[in-house]
Amino acid sequence: MDILDQYKEVRTYTEQICKPLQTEDYVVQVAEFASPAKWQLAHSSWFFETFVLLPHLPDYKLFNKDFPYLFNSYYNNAGNRVLRAKRGNLTRPTTDEVSAYRQYVDTAMWQLLHQKLDADIVQLVTLGLHHEQQHQELLLSDIKYMFGQNPLFPAYDSDTSLLDQERNIETGSVKIPEGVYTIGYQGDGFCFDNELGVHKVYLHDFEIQKGLVTNGEYLEFIEAGGYTDFNLWLDEGWSWLKQNQVSMPLYWHEVDGQWMHYTLKGFQKINENDILKHLSFYEAMAFAEWKGMRLPTEFEWEIASGQLNWGQRWEWTNSAYLPYPGFKKADGAIGEYNGKFMINQMVLRGASMATSPKHSRPTYRNFFHPNAQWQFTGIRLAK
Repeated sequence: MDILDQYKEVRTYTEQICKPLQTEDYVVQVAEFASPAKWQLAHSSWFFETFVLLPHLPDYKLFNKDFPYLFNSYYNNAGNRVLRAKRGNLTRPTTDEVSAYRQYVDTAMWQLLHQKLDADIVQLVTLGLHHEQQHQELLLSDIKYMFGQNPLFPAYDSDTSLLDQERNIETGSVKIPEGVYTIGYQGDGFCFDNELGVHKVYLHDFEIQKGLVTNGEYLEFIEAGGYTDFNLWLDEGWSWLKQNQVSMPLYWHEVDGQWMHYTLKGFQKINENDILKHLSFYEAMAFAEWKGMRLPTEFEWEIASGQLNWGQRWEWTNSAYLPYPGFKKADGAIGEYNGKFMINQMVLRGASMATSPKHSRPTYRNFFHPNAQWQFTGIRLAK
């Protein structure tokens, strides 16, 4: 598939995600970390306009001179921007104007991509496509969070296939012998800069579960008093629990003695055999402590990944998000993509039911703050 077809495929998938939404759904921002759908649609277009079209398509003109300010996310080198917490204030431009913006950018990109391009431009477009794929998963996460805070618990899409793979395929564990192993991306295709810096690590022998923790297993933790026993929790996690009055995973509710949860298909009874999702690193660590086990490091996960069925949940690891040996940020705004976030965040490995097609690999390093629950996260235990 050439770069133009890749571009069309990715951009079309974003619009497919938004198809079940009504106009009112595009604007709401219920939390600072969850951006409105309208903003996400515009931001992914801003990326192509700012980093590809303006420098590389002669005579390209901005769609709207105010949009760079409105739809820049965190790229300080690209100029000023609206604060993240204020994105929900943008009732204007309208959703129709944002749709017109996407079409405007698409038309210009098609013009550019029909030309013979230098390898560095193709590489930049490819980065933009993977950037949009990241925002596709964020779109689903943020849409679910928005609907999950609505007292009506409306379904995003009662026919969605995203919930079709909710069960573990395998049980048991994989044993990995001690040794020196190679870590990092070694292929010829795309990867993010935080995957580069191939290096050796020494690992002690370890054992890692083939299956992810299920709702039923986590219910046992809850009913055993897991959220009331400070001995199980990291100090910071216990403080987070008390300050936020957390007593169950995100979207869980106990109604008349029955456990329910909000899903993309609406408010449903919890199936104990389904794989657990939407919990923080703190909760994952407490559960592992309760089980007398631990979370794997990201290096253990990568080495074992070839023997695991992964891709249903982003799996918390017990590894801080840090640079690999020899890591170097690119110059300018593109260099802000990953490197400046390498503090106070934990690495997640794998992918999830919400991850876009063709956007996962064993070396992918996702990262979030340890209190984050709204992503499609889960637990794989090790010892």
